[in-house]
Amino acid sequence: MKQKFRGNIKGHIKLTNKKSVMENQGASVVITHHILDGKQSQYEKWLDEIVPVTKHSEGFIDLQIIRPIPDLTFVYTVIIRFDTINNLKSWMESDNRKKLIEKANPMFRKNDHYQIRSGLDFLFTTENEGNKVPVRWKQFLATWSAIYPLSVLIPALIIPFLRFLHIPANHYSDGFINSGIIVFLMVFAVMPNYTRLIKKWLYK
Repeated sequence: MKQKFRGNIKGHIKLTNKKSVMENQGASVVITHHILDGKQSQYEKWLDEIVPVTKHSEGFIDLQIIRPIPDLTFVYTVIIRFDTINNLKSWMESDNRKKLIEKANPMFRKNDHYQIRSGLDFLFTTENEGNKVPVRWKQFLATWSAIYPLSVLIPALIIPFLRFLHIPANHYSDGFINSGIIVFLMVFAVMPNYTRLIKKWLYK
């Protein structure tokens, strides 16, 4: 069953799977903001304003900001997780967020855009498949088979590079950097291409 919610702000929310299932598994929102050239520093200040408000919202779990490459790209991607679809939807449609988005609108090249998914469903969304999401056991196998080689390869490459830069060895900082790179690659490089490669099996 598919449901679609549209708030008053510009953007859209796409929901997949039954509501009860989503509430048990939590929900993620993937927000993309295309920032006008020269507005990056202003947008960063805006992030400093909206992030604390988001973290104090009911049901908030965690938040990740993937920043653009300086002077090359202008797209910020923000991934936020909440414990239930209702709490996430409440924040995305809240008056606080609407006011902050209105404040940021002059910085946007494109309108505020976001998608809400249960768990890691957003990793398996393709243009060709629309809102169709694979069954959970296939998601598990696909994610495991993709993340395992990255978890072996990335530390083997990054740790020596960090030592070459004379960054002291630290279990927590090393893990933070490695996990950030792995998540970035999974979301933006590996899964979009991997899911296209195995889509016949994945969506069967």
